[in-house]
Amino acid sequence: MSDLETFNQHRSLLFAIAYRMLGTVTDAEDMVQETFLRWHQTAQTTVKSAKTYLATITTRLCIDRLRSAHVQREKYVGTWLPEPIVTQQTADPVDQLELADSLSMAFLVVLERLSPIERAVFLLREVFDYDYDEIAQIVGKSQANCRQIFKRSRQHISDRRPRFPVSDRQQEEITAQFVKASTQGNLQGLLALLAKDVTYWSDGGGKVVAALKPLQGAMKVGKFLLALRSKWLSTSISQIAGINGQPGIILFVNDRIHSVTTFEIFDGYIQSVYTIRNPDKLKRIAEKLNCQSEMNPKPMSSNAQNNFTDLAT
Repeated sequence: MSDLETFNQHRSLLFAIAYRMLGTVTDAEDMVQETFLRWHQTAQTTVKSAKTYLATITTRLCIDRLRSAHVQREKYVGTWLPEPIVTQQTADPVDQLELADSLSMAFLVVLERLSPIERAVFLLREVFDYDYDEIAQIVGKSQANCRQIFKRSRQHISDRRPRFPVSDRQQEEITAQFVKASTQGNLQGLLALLAKDVTYWSDGGGKVVAALKPLQGAMKVGKFLLALRSKWLSTSISQIAGINGQPGIILFVNDRIHSVTTFEIFDGYIQSVYTIRNPDKLKRIAEKLNCQSEMNPKPMSSNAQNNFTDLAT
């Protein structure tokens, strides 16, 4: 078997690791490509397990990238959110639940709170089911240390995750109700869906107008969303689609993707709203849907941002 054929057997796994580590498709693809270049230069006869060897390269590259990304994100304009991806439903409900759980925007956001090593250990063990001896080799730590890192990371993650998972059907129903209430300008309908302490996060990356700081509280978020739609999105079209393993909303304006929104739902109520507007993070979805994102947007003027911010105050 050629080195390319061997690599292609594990390509999807490597991308899955890299995307969950980094939160962007472009960076994940870069890591996979770099892994292949290094694999191509390696004498395969010296490798005991291609899967472990390739996962080691990808994980270590991601750890290095995260360390440099931390500095870049400190300069990021507004809230940084992971890049959304379109996902397909699977026939197996168990597979669908596992996919949604490890790919959801809420999960990826929580991962941002972990250090690069913590994130690697947690993902390799919790999501990809690697043994501790393999994880120790991959991250260059002892097995005992990896166990401690995983225990600490899992506790941190579990503190931020819902105790009672919401079914895919319930998520679809709540998402559809959200679209209906928003489209009809029904504030009471929105408030019936939002948790009292709901938080709204918006990522424009400084390239398009977006809320620079999170908004909190059902009334504040509900009024903001309706004012936003009334002032700028009255002609928009909402499409429910699979986003990061869960039902989400793709908003179109003039046949272009304006934004992608997903939810974190606790006990039947929307706890967090994540809206991605950064056009760089919408290009992949636009390509997949054979349409356009907000290409070459006008620079974000201070007046436009101020008008947008006024809606949130």
